[in-house]
Amino acid sequence: MIDSRTHVRVARPSLDLEAAERFYVDGLGLEVQWRSTGSVAGEHDLLMVGPAGGGWHFELTRDASNPVLPAPTVDDLFVLYLGEAPDEALVRRLVEHGGTRVASHNPYWDEYGVTVADPDGYRLVLCSRTWGQA
Repeated sequence: MIDSRTHVRVARPSLDLEAAERFYVDGLGLEVQWRSTGSVAGEHDLLMVGPAGGGWHFELTRDASNPVLPAPTVDDLFVLYLGEAPDEALVRRLVEHGGTRVASHNPYWDEYGVTVADPDGYRLVLCSRTWGQA
């Protein structure tokens, strides 16, 4: 049954797991939940990050023998609802750890937050609104 306690994993490819880790762990402050390297034929490198004790995590993968190139669009968003304006120190830390502050394709996200492209070009939105606000 799917309800509010259902755990979520979002997965996507990455060109550089070390750069992704710097951005999401050192920059954003998530924790490494799991890491593996493709030391066995047919397996791929994997990095899972998320909040400590959280009900979700973000999985980044890289298959060195058969890489899938990331193909982010301006509407591929990973949105975090902070309930307050994003701290400028956090935004600076994300940029210092490989991110690029960008204008959003949808002006809603610029009005209610800050958008930072990660090292693979996918967009992280730090939203000032709370979950459930329109």
